Amino acid sequence: MDNPSLITSPQDETGASHPEPQQPRQSISVGLVEDQQLVRQGIASLLEISEHIRVCWQAENGQQALSLLAQTPVDVLLSDIRMPQLDGIGMLQRLRADGNPVPVLMLTTFDDNELFLGSIDAGANGFLLKDVSLDKLCHAITQVAAGACLIEPEVLQQLQEHKQQGGKAHNPLSERETDILRLIAGGLANKEIAAQVFLAEGTVKNHVSNILAKLDCRDRTQAVLLGMAQGLI
Repeated sequence: MDNPSLITSPQDETGASHPEPQQPRQSISVGLVEDQQLVRQGIASLLEISEHIRVCWQAENGQQALSLLAQTPVDVLLSDIRMPQLDGIGMLQRLRADGNPVPVLMLTTFDDNELFLGSIDAGANGFLLKDVSLDKLCHAITQVAAGACLIEPEVLQQLQEHKQQGGKAHNPLSERETDILRLIAGGLANKEIAAQVFLAEGTVKNHVSNILAKLDCRDRTQAVLLGMAQGLI
């Protein structure tokens, strides 16, 4: 099955790892946010075929989604980036400002490079192209619901090519920090990273804190996505 790139396995923000997610038997609830009615209905119809994913509600902009989410919480938000009134990035910013950690999977197109970076900064958990297949969509929702983050390979390649046209990005991380960020992206917890690089776990924690500070990221997920997007790892 051709699935999006899984960037990192589920971890909490202390760096403690959890088992790689399996296909859950329980239903995953989804809120669908898309301003184009035909696209929204098409995605909802696709998901109706899935046995373990159900669309609880649909919204045509971020403001409506926030209202519906307050009434009916869901496991995952599947959202467009470009929308009227309140777009996907604005919705994400409000969610994270309110301390809401609900995973958000963004739908994008090939010409959304700057919005893509803005979405990472706002706290997105993953990205898919709008013409995604049912298998890819269900896989992505399942992984993000379990705590992973992902970027579809075509999206990542397009973004990195766009970055290369503007010259090589400056890497603010040291060689050691870059190595540790790669290991985080591979799904390793702090204890596992410590064993790999022959450092004390406390030292690894300090490096992770430095990585987050230098990249101006709130958590490991954002740091990995930003590192991948900018070609740092």
